[in-house]
Amino acid sequence: MCGCANDGLCCQSSAHPHICISPHYFVYCYPAKIVTLSHRHTTTFSCITYEVSNRVAAVTLNRPEKRNALNGAMVKELQQAFLQAAEDEAVKVIVLKGAGEAFCAGADLEYLQQLQQNTFEENLADSRQLMQLMQQIYYHDKIVIAQVEGHAIAGGCGLVTLCDLSYAVPEARLGYTEVKIGFIPALVSVFLVRKTGEGRARELLLTGQLIGAEKARDYGLINEVVPRDSIADHVTRVAAALCKETAAHSLKVTKQLIGGVLDKPLNEALEHAARLNAATREHAECKRGIQAFLDKEKLVW
Repeated sequence: MCGCANDGLCCQSSAHPHICISPHYFVYCYPAKIVTLSHRHTTTFSCITYEVSNRVAAVTLNRPEKRNALNGAMVKELQQAFLQAAEDEAVKVIVLKGAGEAFCAGADLEYLQQLQQNTFEENLADSRQLMQLMQQIYYHDKIVIAQVEGHAIAGGCGLVTLCDLSYAVPEARLGYTEVKIGFIPALVSVFLVRKTGEGRARELLLTGQLIGAEKARDYGLINEVVPRDSIADHVTRVAAALCKETAAHSLKVTKQLIGGVLDKPLNEALEHAARLNAATREHAECKRGIQAFLDKEKLVW
């Protein structure tokens, strides 16, 4: 029994989030706290929250008193949340956001102090944990949207860099300040060069300067600047359109295509694209979509 009050039926007793089954619905459970409704489910971790509603998983960094600063516990919980979203067929889009005034202020000060005491092997293991989270977000099967309602600094800006789509309020400032404290923006540099190009990446990473939301948009770091009083509605509309107007398999394979071609020489990238094209033609969603197009039928995916 997990104590989730799910009609007394649970698939396992665990200290980790897991699937719990009732006669009416299933839900991911976490022993700390779980709220379930027939059309949504909410998981509360220590450092983040995870809520699914209308095929959208909202992952919220939930350390507002620390400006949602990253530490080891938050990284592990983010990994679990993105894993849940990957395995949940009810989820088509993920929205990543922060509670309180900041999106994410980078690494937690106590966390940085701990790193100074680590051995090289311990620091390498910790770095690889963060690397795995970045890979998990960047290569995720579902669309990931960043809803940036406050400053995104260092590792926080790194999270924005990983997302497929990013929207920020005009007041938000973004940047990679690692060089100002003698550190390096090591892992995020790999993704930033892909997103903005080498020139912009050099400027952002070497100067350590924070830039405004409009410049971040002009640099290709975010997609759009949206007023604070309407950003939540804007992201909801974007997510809803993706859920209703696009095929899940097409989104997944298109993400694989974009990520894959960047890793390969031109001829290999073209062969990779050709194979994905051929495989997709055999998929049920493709056949359904093409038939609906030929029949002039409007699909709701």
